[in-house]
Amino acid sequence: MSQFFQIHAENPQPRLVKQAAEIIRQGGVVIYPTDSSYALGCQMGDKAALERIRRLRQLDDKHNFTLVCSDLSQLGLFAKVDTAAFRLLKAHTPGPYTFILAATREVPRMLLHAKRRTIGLRVPAHPIALALAEELGEPLMSVSLVMPGDSLPLSDPYEMRDRLEKQVDLIIDGGYGGLEASTVINLADGQPEVLRVGCGDPSPFEELP
Repeated sequence: MSQFFQIHAENPQPRLVKQAAEIIRQGGVVIYPTDSSYALGCQMGDKAALERIRRLRQLDDKHNFTLVCSDLSQLGLFAKVDTAAFRLLKAHTPGPYTFILAATREVPRMLLHAKRRTIGLRVPAHPIALALAEELGEPLMSVSLVMPGDSLPLSDPYEMRDRLEKQVDLIIDGGYGGLEASTVINLADGQPEVLRVGCGDPSPFEELP
């Protein structure tokens, strides 16, 4: 049976954030809100928790997970960021974007794109997600909460509890969630490339020379 925390979306209660981080550290799978949609998250590098998320979402081993970071300095530990990429990241984070970048050695191998050694990273503009990553001291390994057979992410925390309370360890209710995933931008090849249009405006990356 999962726990159900009601955390304030704008001013997350530190006590509940600490408890949530502890559940994650102990191998828990958590549902939490981001600035795009709700996401499933677990501790970075926790293979058992990762496999639980794969089973829950029915993902194959080619599906890319994203590292959700608390800020740009945390992101910089896990991705190789040149000056041009840093300018773009600084201008558009926090925000509803996932950036594909070349990974550093800090990223667990099981998270890397098999052929390219790239990783998706984001800094969401959502106080709960940022507080969790900050409390953990490392990014959250995450994937959006779109269940098998559904075309949209789950957005109602009470529906999440009805459907998933026996399959996850914690559901964080931060209010209704969005129905669009983040916009994905590939920065690994130097020139920005929009790979998926979601709730982040892609135009700043399409107009670059």
